[in-house]
Amino acid sequence: MKNPFSSIRLFYKETLNELKKAAWPTKTELRDSTIVVLLATALLGTFIALTDFSLMNGVQLLTELVR
Repeated sequence: MKNPFSSIRLFYKETLNELKKAAWPTKTELRDSTIVVLLATALLGTFIALTDFSLMNGVQLLTELVR
């Protein structure tokens, strides 16, 4: 029967080897990417909020006209 700990050890070693091959971003790249993500999130959130507000008021206006 195969030792389960040898499989875990092999997985851990391979994971570390793959992480060493990864290209990690510099601090400047990380900062710039974070700024882009935060701005995109803010813009998308604003767009969704305005769209939701407009649709809510439009539906409310239409339902009041029908009554």
